[in-house]
Amino acid sequence: MVVVVSNRIPVTKGWEAEFERRWKDRKWSVAALPGFIRTEVLKPVKGDYYVVMTHWRSMEDFEAWTKSKAFGEAHANAPPKDAFAGPNVFEMHEVLAAKEPETPAKRAAKRS
Repeated sequence: MVVVVSNRIPVTKGWEAEFERRWKDRKWSVAALPGFIRTEVLKPVKGDYYVVMTHWRSMEDFEAWTKSKAFGEAHANAPPKDAFAGPNVFEMHEVLAAKEPETPAKRAAKRS
């Protein structure tokens, strides 16, 4: 079961560049943790929220992250409250269905 944790973050107008810089310059120690699959930071095209999505192999792996030293380090140097236009919205989902494009190798394997 893959778990996707998302955090919708309303960034105050004028703070966008700093918010984005912090993500680009991040240490990313989360990537070394067991069960980590990937993180995506989504910039709004329409709407006002940035979205941070982290994919985990299991709920236990995510919970272990929240108790790790890496989690503390990742959240230690938070921007000032003025940088946020309101509270973040935390959501957690289990992947119900997913589809990825077939690669040429997968197509060839089906024909064999």
